Amino acid sequence: MLVRKAVRSLGNPLRGIFYPSVTVNRSQTALAQARSVLENELDTIRAGGTWKGERIITSKQGAHIYVDGSHGDILNFCANNYLGLSSHPAVVEAGVKALQSYGAGLSSVRFICGTQDLHKNLERKLAEFHEREDAILYASCFDANAGLFEVLMGPEDAVLSDELNHASIIDGIRLCRAKRLRYRHLDLNDLEDKLKEAQSSRLRLIVTDGVFSMDGDVAPLKEICDLSDRYGAMVFIDECHATGFLGPRGRGTDELLGVMDRVQIVNSTLGKALGGAAGGYTVGPKPLIDLLRQRSRPYLFSNSLPPPVVGCSTRAVELLLESNEIAQSMTAKTMRFRNAMTAAGFTISGKGHPICPVMLGDARLASLMADDMLKLGVYVIGFSYPVVPKGKARIRVQISAAHSNEDIDRCVDAFIQTGRKHGVVS
Repeated sequence: MLVRKAVRSLGNPLRGIFYPSVTVNRSQTALAQARSVLENELDTIRAGGTWKGERIITSKQGAHIYVDGSHGDILNFCANNYLGLSSHPAVVEAGVKALQSYGAGLSSVRFICGTQDLHKNLERKLAEFHEREDAILYASCFDANAGLFEVLMGPEDAVLSDELNHASIIDGIRLCRAKRLRYRHLDLNDLEDKLKEAQSSRLRLIVTDGVFSMDGDVAPLKEICDLSDRYGAMVFIDECHATGFLGPRGRGTDELLGVMDRVQIVNSTLGKALGGAAGGYTVGPKPLIDLLRQRSRPYLFSNSLPPPVVGCSTRAVELLLESNEIAQSMTAKTMRFRNAMTAAGFTISGKGHPICPVMLGDARLASLMADDMLKLGVYVIGFSYPVVPKGKARIRVQISAAHSNEDIDRCVDAFIQTGRKHGVVS
């Protein structure tokens, strides 16, 4: 009996060699099936003209860049580098000093051993900049949006969200258990109806982008705040495309529209106007920030922001606290582009924001025109579904404080030349 068991045990390893496992075969079949599904989906994207390639930049980010495969200096008109601080000498120097003094990273989340005085200093300056009680840093504003709503809002509460809010806001709201009410884009009457519907809820939170990034339109915050006062709601805004350059001092949409003391919670990014590296944050009432430190999952389970990023962002905020000169330069440059493009026959969405969507409608046309613009030395990108709705393809131009008037005029000339080639303008 013992001999028979020993023989069987010796034979079992050989069985896997001479007779391939059915489990392995099924696994390989599943992978082949998944590969086929994925390739079909990719083919559909290519056929629809919505394929998003990635151009390779071989220089610093700025108004003038170098692009792999292109010759000479290229004008960049599609970065979120609104204030031109991504390569600002003082910002870069601050990042280098932080790297040398504090290292490359913390290898830890904040509450274990990942909080340096560098992080606390930046949080204090962000709270000061936005004139709020406290601030908390995240790895990105996507994380800030993902980490806020499930902490603040419970099943007895209600969230009222603009239908065109950023994907990170939508995903963040999905994570919370509050009643979710979506109102039509910028429609104050529909928002009021939803507020009436939510009157039985414990807390009501109106959620909106300050600036909607695809169209450059600005939320009517004064009227939204009036409704919040009337129906007992709080107001949250995402300021990723406003912080640093909207308003007299660059504080954002709430400053621009005179409601800084009426908006309770602001989320924004360090990855656009404030140095362009990475990171996001929430500013608001101190009890909220304290609770986020205890329960916000992206904060608790993500590594701390690297010291060089914190150093760069801190210096960018300091520059804006010291002077509003850079922020004030944006308006004239934005209107120079918008007015010239409108006079040439193009349709430009939005009003007065540095995001200037050149509306084209057709996805393939937007892609082809963007490619032709690059040949003329201007870097822009076509936006199409699913980034924007079907039939709403556009080239989103973004004006930077680093652009000169000559840069702007050259961009307009390239659009006119390309637009004529494709029959968009005459």
